[in-house]
Amino acid sequence: MGKRRGGLSDPEVLENFYRRHVGAITRFVARRVDDPHTVADLVAEVFLAVLDSGHTYRAGLGSETAWLYGIARNVVSAEYRRVAREAERVRRVSGRRLLDADDIARLEEQLDAESPGRRALKALAQLPDGERAVMELVAVDQLGVGEAAAALGIRQVTARVRLHRARKALRGADVVVPEMYTVGGEA
Repeated sequence: MGKRRGGLSDPEVLENFYRRHVGAITRFVARRVDDPHTVADLVAEVFLAVLDSGHTYRAGLGSETAWLYGIARNVVSAEYRRVAREAERVRRVSGRRLLDADDIARLEEQLDAESPGRRALKALAQLPDGERAVMELVAVDQLGVGEAAAALGIRQVTARVRLHRARKALRGADVVVPEMYTVGGEA
């Protein structure tokens, strides 16, 4: 190919290159893939990759055929990985039963029942992380202040301060949080 910089951007050079190598690349791919549509797609991908990476060919490092086979090998390998990922997704889903009408009805009921919690979480998104964490555990998950403090690994007094700040920030929002929880006799 001689000087490759910009060479494959010339339609005539690209056409000649394609005509010289399309048969070999088709055979290369057909030895590795047994679906004719996939073979055609992968051969096209190889030549698209040639357009994108034509400037990387260095004659001193090997023939253009070897360079092209390297590209084809990468394209076929990517297809193998894609097929393996798809097969894994199918395998993971195949053993699961689909939802029937009763399951869907139960889930819809649960979604309706949890809509106040979703609204509360949305309103809490405006709070700083520490205050939001305490408020989520108390208002949404219905833990007491002591339990929330334990879950977060903070002192109970810190949890109370954060809860107070969160309540103050949320005044007027559609979130109802009881002023004080008592857990295990703690006020």
